[in-house]
Amino acid sequence: MTTTVATIFEILKYVIPALIVLVAVNMTVRRFLDSQFRQKQLTMLSGTQETTIRLRLQAYERLALYVERIHPRQLIPRIYQQGMTTTDLQQALIYAINDEFEHNLAQQIYVTRQVWETVRRTKEQEIAMISQIARNLDPVGPGRELHTKIVEYVLTTEGEMPTDIALGLINEEAKRILSYGAHA
Repeated sequence: MTTTVATIFEILKYVIPALIVLVAVNMTVRRFLDSQFRQKQLTMLSGTQETTIRLRLQAYERLALYVERIHPRQLIPRIYQQGMTTTDLQQALIYAINDEFEHNLAQQIYVTRQVWETVRRTKEQEIAMISQIARNLDPVGPGRELHTKIVEYVLTTEGEMPTDIALGLINEEAKRILSYGAHA
């Protein structure tokens, strides 16, 4: 039995250090792989945030452009044509506002709810303003009268126009994103 015990001790002399090395290598490799996995997650998250920031800023840019384009000082010269009646001009202005809004509907997923609601309300207020002014004019009268009345309204209205308020909010949100990143 002594030779058997000696043989077992001889085997254990090689197996135990091998097991210790195996456990140590396993722990080291596992830590390394966990570290690499976390590093890759951080890299992917960083790349995702950069993409998200870019998409959000593009959405704010498009909405700012939309709000600028529906402001009467930009909209009327672009839409008005000689020979239009009041009704023709009113319909063309409302169509242009709604058409551009529809082209920007997808932007709502990238901006805050407050910004989107402000843009939507601005659109509605611009349409209501045009309709209200047009109601006081002869529908078959020259469109130039509607043009003139809208310009007068814009020039004589005290306080900020809805488009100015919306642009201010859009600018604030975009600056916040630029300052604080995707979590702003």
